[in-house]
Amino acid sequence: MSQFISVFDMLKIGVGPSSSHTLGPWRAAQQWIKKLKQNSKFDQITTIKVDLYGSLSLTGKGHATDLAVLLGLSGTDPEFIPIDDINIIIEKIKNTNSLLFNGEKQLNFTIGNVVFNREFLPFHANGLTFRGFDNENTEISSETFYSIGGGFVMQEDAKIETLEKEDVSFPYPITKAAELDSYCKKFNKTISEIVFENESVIRSKEEIYSKLDGVWNTMLECMYIGCHTEGILPGGLNVKRRAFATHEKLIKDTIYSNKEEWLAGIRKTEVKFREILKWVSCLALSVNEVNASLGRVVTAPTNGSAGVIPAVLMYYMVIENHEATIDHVRRFLLVAGEIGSIFKKNATISAAMGGCQAEIGVSSAMAAAALTELLGGTPSQCLEASEIAMEHHLGLTCDPIGGLVQIPCIERNAMGAIKAINAAELALETNPDEAVVPLDKVIETMWETAKDMNKNYKETSEGGLAVTVGLADC
Repeated sequence: MSQFISVFDMLKIGVGPSSSHTLGPWRAAQQWIKKLKQNSKFDQITTIKVDLYGSLSLTGKGHATDLAVLLGLSGTDPEFIPIDDINIIIEKIKNTNSLLFNGEKQLNFTIGNVVFNREFLPFHANGLTFRGFDNENTEISSETFYSIGGGFVMQEDAKIETLEKEDVSFPYPITKAAELDSYCKKFNKTISEIVFENESVIRSKEEIYSKLDGVWNTMLECMYIGCHTEGILPGGLNVKRRAFATHEKLIKDTIYSNKEEWLAGIRKTEVKFREILKWVSCLALSVNEVNASLGRVVTAPTNGSAGVIPAVLMYYMVIENHEATIDHVRRFLLVAGEIGSIFKKNATISAAMGGCQAEIGVSSAMAAAALTELLGGTPSQCLEASEIAMEHHLGLTCDPIGGLVQIPCIERNAMGAIKAINAAELALETNPDEAVVPLDKVIETMWETAKDMNKNYKETSEGGLAVTVGLADC
């Protein structure tokens, strides 16, 4: 058996604002429905109750966890649901006190059927239990799921379906960064080539390209929407969208009618150093403003850190290489996804388990390695760039004000993107053989730091900025 996490497990298309608190619970609802049908219990269900625990409860309102559960129970899919349908479905449930279960049968259901419990379950900080009752009010199903970060969902007594591929042999089985480096050196291949060959075991070349292009198209669409939308973000903090105004200043009154025209236009723009910082920050902000308003983004590796990788990839296309093609985009995403998977296998990408170092830190490390390959770095330099990026995010806490993925989350994406670019430049001037800290050691350190971190700083809104600057101050 080979442990394998696909690039497309790390780069999922879904709805904001949080992969662990929105996308994960949504997927958990879908998995519960699947189990009900497998056990021939779906048709017997007449009443549903859902219990949220730990971090899902403490910051669930701000992360729209309850709404995500309702959408999952309604049978919608976060990758494909029209964004405009979200409020329509939620308002209908609220106004009618009923839910169309899996889009198949109407059940009496109120918002109060989703209960927020402050206590933590022992297995993981993000737990939720679905309970189903028959027409005699007898509980006939009770299933507990855990949202473990990046949209991954599992049950305590089961493996994560995407992590274990039985009877599948991959040419380059990878758990540690050192193994990846060894394969690259032994077979004289880039990281993206190694990753592509592993992906090719379970998907055709055409499918891999199609899915990578779909990820990129979603990222591009997200940046375009974010740069062309103004106003106030939902949630009560009255956070003003900033990408719109910054973008207007950068494009200097130029009007673009669609995202393709926009991309082509900005790639022709001459950019000075200070404007580079503004462009990278603007693009990172644009994604996470869309995320904060329940828009569609790509988990990279999470929703809260979704802006780093698109911003750094756009930096390469707009600043470094105006002739970049879709092949460069695909290589970037392949490298980024593999680096993320190594972090997930050996540590965590969940802020509820590791603080924001596990989200922004990992996304910055992913982007740094990917950018380094496109800039001509060796595989060893790519891993060194990843190490540098994470090293300077160690200890970063997760303390969202009001439980919303807005302050400090949105700005942190801009900071993570800038650090990724800086890390790539440092790595390109470094002899990896002389590096003191290998990537595997910094991943180990991140995990030990996560375990030592006070639980108040792990996405509970009970520490840091969430306490010193509360809703009343905003």
